[in-house]
Amino acid sequence: MASLHAFVYGRVQGVFFRSFVAGHARELGLTGYVRNVADGSVEVKGEGKRQDLEKLVGFLREGPPHARVIKIDNSWGEYTGKYPGFNVT
Repeated sequence: MASLHAFVYGRVQGVFFRSFVAGHARELGLTGYVRNVADGSVEVKGEGKRQDLEKLVGFLREGPPHARVIKIDNSWGEYTGKYPGFNVT
C-alpha cells in the first residue's frame, strides 16, 4: 500500500478533469481526493495499492477529452488509511 500526491498542470480546470479522476480512482478502489487549486492546477491525493496508483497516474496523463495535460509533479509516500473514500472537493 502506498500514497500518491500529485499536481497536474495544463488545461485541467473546467473540462471535467476532477470527475474523470474520481471515476477512475473509485474503479481502482483508491481513496483520497481531487481538487482544483487557485493557480489553475489540480491536486490529487490517492491511497491504495501501488500498481493501482501507477494506473491512476496514467489516467492523469491522459485526462478527459477536452483537457490538455502539460506537466505532472508527483511524489510517493506511506499509506495512512485516513481517507474513507475518494472525493471531489
